[in-house]
Amino acid sequence: MTTDSTEERVLAAVRERRERVNAAIDEDLPLKEPERLWEASRYLLKAGGKRLRPTVSLLAAEALADVPPLSVDYRQFPALDGETVDVMAGAVSLEVIQSFTLIHDDIMDDDALRRGVPAVHEAYDVDTAILAGDTLYSTAFEIMAETGAAPANGLEAMRMLAETCTRICEGQAMDVDFEHRTEVLPEEYLEMVESKTAVLYGDAAATPAVLLGADDEAVDALYSYGIAAGSAFQIQDDVLDLTVPSEQLGKQRGSDLVENKETLITLHARQQGVDVDGLVDADSAEDLTDEAVAEAVERLHDAGSIEYAREKARSLVDQSKADLSVVPDNEARDLLEDIAEYLISRGY
Repeated sequence: MTTDSTEERVLAAVRERRERVNAAIDEDLPLKEPERLWEASRYLLKAGGKRLRPTVSLLAAEALADVPPLSVDYRQFPALDGETVDVMAGAVSLEVIQSFTLIHDDIMDDDALRRGVPAVHEAYDVDTAILAGDTLYSTAFEIMAETGAAPANGLEAMRMLAETCTRICEGQAMDVDFEHRTEVLPEEYLEMVESKTAVLYGDAAATPAVLLGADDEAVDALYSYGIAAGSAFQIQDDVLDLTVPSEQLGKQRGSDLVENKETLITLHARQQGVDVDGLVDADSAEDLTDEAVAEAVERLHDAGSIEYAREKARSLVDQSKADLSVVPDNEARDLLEDIAEYLISRGY
């Protein structure tokens, strides 16, 4: 369980880096012609977001270099070979990929809201949103190519990014497939979560290690940290979908139930004999009432399913913190541990 001081440290660390990441996004992803396409591409990036993934990436670089947080220019960060690397470009490329996935997810799920504003396909149109997502996808690789890392390290970072994008698509395909199956195992769900969501955290944590020329042990440990923390993040997101009011969530509370999305919560509930498919009676998220969601959540609480998911997220965070043992013991590493804790304690 996090303390208020831990949350304050995390929010301060994120806030301090968010300003720098936002400035870097403007530099690396400028508004240009055709203006409507680039406006749509930048729309969610400009709409907000905590910038957790780039913060993880920048902190991982500081932890590996064993330098005080915010003491070194991220655009000219010291690599292990004595040269400098633009670790900010690596962090931005991953945030751009995140935005690409959100645009396409919202189209596939027909979600009207994202981050409290209309989704890109609602603010513009579906065709423009698809093109905006594709533009972000390709631009992320252009940005990653500009880190100035040693050729072998830069190539490996690009390979990791490509693999991450492939795994995200595989995870999304698994998620869609789950909606049409009569039985899904918890292990399959966790594999889906790792591919769809956690790989971006794994890549965010490991990319600076690759760019700076760290050894395989450090790269693998940071990747594992991100996978465990990212999986916990998604499980907690599933909990928040049911427990946080719509106005705070940025989308309709309980929408996962209407869309028949399998989560660790629903899988556990089915094992307890709960008629998950009959928890809510609505054809779309817009048809859901607060009362109907509240009744469904009460039944899931009674089955112990929400607590089960929270406990799984807790164990993953403990695992992620253990993965950091190979990284130098410093303030940046402490903040990475705090972020893992924050991911399962945030209340939006």
